[in-house]
Amino acid sequence: MSHPNPTEIHLHRQSKALEITFDDGNKFAYPAEYLRVFSPSAEVQGHGPGQEVLQTGKEEVNILHIDPVGNYAVCLHFDDEHNTGIYSWETLYKLGANQNANWKGYLARLEAAGYQRKARAN
Repeated sequence: MSHPNPTEIHLHRQSKALEITFDDGNKFAYPAEYLRVFSPSAEVQGHGPGQEVLQTGKEEVNILHIDPVGNYAVCLHFDDEHNTGIYSWETLYKLGANQNANWKGYLARLEAAGYQRKARAN
């Protein structure tokens, strides 16, 4: 299966997470912070390799709502007013499958930049 498609999408505002089940049986839970700091938008990714912008201060970000984009993607609206990333099903699948490695790399980049993450409030 080359292009997995979601069969279920659940936004959990209280726990600040998005949960997606794909048609190949994989199910991923994405913290809102993770989706925000890995947004596919030009604001985060830049306009080419090496132009990525390190996102800081997103520990408490949440997803307000989700808009469908055709049959291939969603636009996530975050409570920090970021809403320009179009998350294709393929992007979401890759973010889910690579979440641990991506998150470790993000934390290493924060540390290298001297940024101290704030403890998340419950």
